[in-house]
Amino acid sequence: MKKIRKVLCTITAAALMAVTFTACSNSSSSGDGEKKGEIKFGTNAEFPPFEYVVAKGVIGEFDGIDMAIAKQIADDNDKEAKIENMEFDSLLVALDNGKIDAAIAGMTVTDERKEKVDFSDTYYNAKQVMIVKEDSDIAKASDMKDKKIVVIQGYTGETCVKELGYSYQSFKKGTEAILEIVNGKCDVVVIDSATADKYVKDNKGLKIVEDNDQFANEEYAIAVKKGNKELLDQINKTLKKMKDDGKIAELATKYLDAEDK
Repeated sequence: MKKIRKVLCTITAAALMAVTFTACSNSSSSGDGEKKGEIKFGTNAEFPPFEYVVAKGVIGEFDGIDMAIAKQIADDNDKEAKIENMEFDSLLVALDNGKIDAAIAGMTVTDERKEKVDFSDTYYNAKQVMIVKEDSDIAKASDMKDKKIVVIQGYTGETCVKELGYSYQSFKKGTEAILEIVNGKCDVVVIDSATADKYVKDNKGLKIVEDNDQFANEEYAIAVKKGNKELLDQINKTLKKMKDDGKIAELATKYLDAEDK
């Protein structure tokens, strides 16, 4: 009888512990102020001032305009923003296979990309420009013919140069492309305007050349897997709020003017 009681006591204690653990777990995941999940954002953290790596950023080691937007989207939905850093041309694949929930990487909306993903409302306007040495004779896009051109793999600049019919060399990182021109190994780097501003500011001896006739304005947006309307609506709600209250413009000013980001 004592043995039976001992077994019953053990079973009862174990059951109570299980109930207590379950209660604690539920409280932790759904209590006031607790995060109820996460949103996995994919990015390519080689695109300042939109996304880059620092010692301490707005989301872990990641900082920039896009990272601040991603954090706000997650916060607005009582979730935690997680960042998956990868090569730019892997982002849409990662969306398709479910590795990430959304891609935020200074991504230009194009008809080709719209066939693969759903885009949010746009949140930033940019254009392609040319980074050259200060003594360069390149004054317009057509002057790049027969020059050593560098682009970043998968970026819109690569598409633009390809459409011009010019040969080029592509790199996976913006920093690698800039080193090429700083070290005199190429004549021009074609890249988005905001990022060009940052690189020229940080590297003496470089300048920006624009060609508005050749390079049209572009719009950045956040990509989600096709059919993910719930997340898309959440993203658009935050973007509208941030545009209406001037927060995105404020972020652009903050990061574009930053000297030591």
